[in-house]
Order: sequence, then C-alpha cells, then structure tokens
Amino acid sequence: MTPILKYTIDYKFPNRQSIMTIFEDFDGLKAAVGYDFGYTNYITVTQDMIDYFAKATLDKQWIHTDTERAKQTPYGGTIAHGFLTLSLVTKFLEDLMQVNIVDVAMNYGLNKVRFMRVVPSGAKVRMRADLVSVEDYPRGGVKATLHTVLELENSAKPVCVADWVILLYPAAT
Repeated sequence: MTPILKYTIDYKFPNRQSIMTIFEDFDGLKAAVGYDFGYTNYITVTQDMIDYFAKATLDKQWIHTDTERAKQTPYGGTIAHGFLTLSLVTKFLEDLMQVNIVDVAMNYGLNKVRFMRVVPSGAKVRMRADLVSVEDYPRGGVKATLHTVLELENSAKPVCVADWVILLYPAAT
C-alpha cells in the first residue's frame, strides 16, 4: 500500500507548505520501511523555551539561562540543552506522519543518540526522518524505529542524530 501524501499549511508561515505522510493502517506503515519522510518546517528555539525546559528539568546551568553571562562565551549567547532539542522530535514527527488508526503513541526509547553541535537561543531547527523498521508489538500495537536528523537553518552539520523508537496502538475496539 502506498502512503498518502497530504500538503499541510505551516500556521506560522501561511505561504509555506510541508508534506505530511498519512498511513491508513499498520500494514501501510510496515510496507513503507525505508521511506524518507523528508524535512519538517523550521521551529525557532526561543529563550522562553530554554527557560521553561531548565525550570522543568531543574537544569539551570548558566549557559542556558544567564543571557548576559552567556554573551561572553564563544556562542555569543545562551544555548539550548541538548535534550530540549531532542525533545522536539515528537512535535516534528506529528508534522511528518500520521497513522489514521493510532489512538496512542508513546516514546519507547532512543538508540545511537549523538549531540553534534549546540543550538543557540533564537536558532531555527528542523528535522528529517527515515522509517527504519516496524514490527508487531503486544496488544495489537507496533514498534516503529525512525532515524532522525535535526539540523540548524543554514548549516550542513547536524545538531543531533538519533534513532527514535515509538510504540503505536490503535483505538480500542
């Protein structure tokens, strides 16, 4: 079964479209192993996001939260925690793919995570993803692994590379 491609409008930039891939069921998702979903639109990582993440995780290192002191670093300002950047994968995946029968999607883990460069406050990040594998999982679900690459606008070097594992379950019947 060939996945359905749907153009979506980026709500922050109404003249820009991204492509969402829609699968009707798990068989369609399984048939798409090896599929390249392409790129998401960019998201700006703001100082507010960095501050909220620092507060939520109790990680208040000055390089993340002290804007004046961080100006004196080689980065010229604060930087996002690597795990903040990585946590954007869930939002990016929602922009790239949809499986119509899924009621519950849960993060199951990460493999081969590498943080390759920092994300300065105010930088724009996007993601590319490939579907690596899909296998049956107990209680009618599937376990899907996606290879994800996060990158900064105007930069060839990735920010973060990780294999993201998610569990998908259909609506209860």
